[in-house]
Amino acid sequence: MAMRITHQIGALAGTPTPLETGNTNSAETTATVSAASAWKSPASSLRCKVQKSDAVDFGPSPPLSPCRSPVLGATRADLSVACRAFATEVEAPPARDIEYRTGGAQDKKGEGVPVYVMMPLDSVTMNNSVNRRKAMNASLQALKSAGVEGIMMDVWWGLVEREAAGSYNWGGYAELLELAKKHGLKVQAVMSFHQCGGNVGDSVTIPLPKWVGEEIEKDPDLAYTDQWGRRNHEYLSLGCDTLPVLKGRTPVQCYADFMRAFRDNFNHLLGDTIVEIQVGMGPAGELRYPSYPEQNGIWRFPGIGAFQCYDKYMLSSLKAAAEAAGKSKWGSTGPTDAGEYNNWPEDTPFFRKEGGGWNSSYGEFFLGWYSQMLLDHGDRILMSAKSIFENSGVKISVKVAGIHWHYGTRSHAPELTAGYYNTRLRDGYLPIAQMLARHGAIFNFTCIEMRDHEQPQDALCAPQKLVKQVALATQKARVPLAGENALPRYDDYAHEQILQASSLNFDGNSGESEMCAFTYLRMNQQLFQADNWGRFVTFVKKMKEGKGANKCREQVEREAEHFVHITEPLVQEAAVALMH
Repeated sequence: MAMRITHQIGALAGTPTPLETGNTNSAETTATVSAASAWKSPASSLRCKVQKSDAVDFGPSPPLSPCRSPVLGATRADLSVACRAFATEVEAPPARDIEYRTGGAQDKKGEGVPVYVMMPLDSVTMNNSVNRRKAMNASLQALKSAGVEGIMMDVWWGLVEREAAGSYNWGGYAELLELAKKHGLKVQAVMSFHQCGGNVGDSVTIPLPKWVGEEIEKDPDLAYTDQWGRRNHEYLSLGCDTLPVLKGRTPVQCYADFMRAFRDNFNHLLGDTIVEIQVGMGPAGELRYPSYPEQNGIWRFPGIGAFQCYDKYMLSSLKAAAEAAGKSKWGSTGPTDAGEYNNWPEDTPFFRKEGGGWNSSYGEFFLGWYSQMLLDHGDRILMSAKSIFENSGVKISVKVAGIHWHYGTRSHAPELTAGYYNTRLRDGYLPIAQMLARHGAIFNFTCIEMRDHEQPQDALCAPQKLVKQVALATQKARVPLAGENALPRYDDYAHEQILQASSLNFDGNSGESEMCAFTYLRMNQQLFQADNWGRFVTFVKKMKEGKGANKCREQVEREAEHFVHITEPLVQEAAVALMH
């Protein structure tokens, strides 16, 4: 007997469905439930961890704002259709056309910030088909009716090119993209060259392609390695970027071939439905080293992490750099006094504030080399992406991790181990922004929803200060800034923080500039709960209004109340599904 559509969407939206491999992780479900149930009011004791989004997002064009929108009835009709689809398991017709803003990133000033929503990690199954298609169809229609700009979806290397090098199966993605087009939703497509599984929020496991795994078995140094010899298989070591280690191709060539095949297969959707390509550049799709792996309890928040430069390819580069600098003795290994994954800065000679190695001549050499290797990695892949998608009408973006713990220390140890040479004495985000600017890419940053006082102050966490630093760096480099929330949040308090941060309102002065887009984590069961859905709809409308939202806030909230009323049958059944 077929599962009721409301139960299907409950499963689609947050309850992980085991893949054929049988290897799943319920971390995201746990984190989401706790965030939804525990949040009551702003609490200074709240403790959050940074979410490494596996790069899955989606978002439709927001409708005209309450101040300028057509009659509410048009939107009410859209949501009624969605509700009937959930309740009757009938294929939902496309939402009625309303004039929605198009485009992936917004260059205009003062016109609001388009909201995208991340799709579930397992939106496409290991059999290359859309997961729970009817529920997906109804969900997309509900999001469209709520004014969402579009969706973000991971296009997994480990699914599409799984079986053989150069053999691509786009089956499930073709169907999913057509669904998005049907509902008038824009798509941010993430070229996910990393493994899914092992990070915060990873509810499924999707390894790297089988043939890549076989090559790693032959040559374990293709994987990032720490000083204790522990291998990390989330993403290929950037040390071998330009070496023909993958059946005669270099990793960068493999990434380029994948993107080119995506372009050729979906050329008819580029610039219209597909408006942005986010290029994965490391674990969780972020431009960084896998310095804080949660898998198997290796790292726990708020540990400083560990340098990942001990595979033979990275060490070879380090040796060459040391010899070029006339310091050959510095080229045999990375810092030996930088502690372990779960140490704090003051536990280690290298990161301590007084006389720490990070601020020595050796420290400056090593950290300069380590961070430059990451910048060069990003530069190489962006060169390929830019040439492949040139004149296609899509924007290119890169995600950078919001590493906010120990931000208040002098050394910023967790940022340093991740490859961001950011200390109290040096701006590590400006070089990243400048590198992105050279390629016309968008700087996508996480932890936008967090406030400093919510985080452990003994760990000197400062997400707000970090976001401000990044925003200033992007403004100086003249590169667009987009944002994501790091952890699932459904409360008004988090929404207000996102509204403020996305308006680039720091110290009460933001001018007319705004973020070019915001991606909301994630489509799941909790999002469709009655109270959460009502707050989300209001949030989307306020984001769309941008800096003029205060002029019609009450009208925005009244319209949101209508949405809540219309979707009541849906959220009631979703709540029942959550209980079973």
